[in-house]
Amino acid sequence: MPGVGPRSAERIALWIIQAPNARAIDISEAIKKASAGILSCQECGFFAEEKICAICSDPSRERSVLCVVEQPTDVLPLERTGAFRGLYHTLGGKLSPLNHVGPEDLRFEALLRRIKEMRPAELILAVGTDVEGEATASYIVHLLEGMEIRVSRLAQGLPAGFGLDNADEATIANAYRGRIDLLINRAGKS
Repeated sequence: MPGVGPRSAERIALWIIQAPNARAIDISEAIKKASAGILSCQECGFFAEEKICAICSDPSRERSVLCVVEQPTDVLPLERTGAFRGLYHTLGGKLSPLNHVGPEDLRFEALLRRIKEMRPAELILAVGTDVEGEATASYIVHLLEGMEIRVSRLAQGLPAGFGLDNADEATIANAYRGRIDLLINRAGKS
């Protein structure tokens, strides 16, 4: 399992075997049930228990903004912030010719269909900043040329709590380009 190293796996296994209240059968049944019961939302590709996920079926979500992410798991940190109240579209990965992942392997056609049906005012690209993520973002921008839609990208820069001495040059350059105004004073104005 991702994030579980050999020592942690060993401790978990020993706890399940030795603890009288470990409920190993209940744990295995819960995992089995979750694995069988979680679907991919037909609209956005996020995790769902029905054909349409809770986010897509929520009438309070802002339907004029669509946020594109690589994987369903990318929705989770965005949702935890509470800052985004629009809808999502998961691609199922990112373009990666070296790994034999081309446009036909991702959910680009579904994205175009949703854009034509929803007519969102803005499409936010929340894909990775690595080479494959940049290629994916560029490909989407190319697909949308000529359409009346604002396409934006999440700002890139310094993480909270870090100083310049902890950042590489590309991160600092992105932070500089994505800076925001805090105060604008104009000379001669009172």
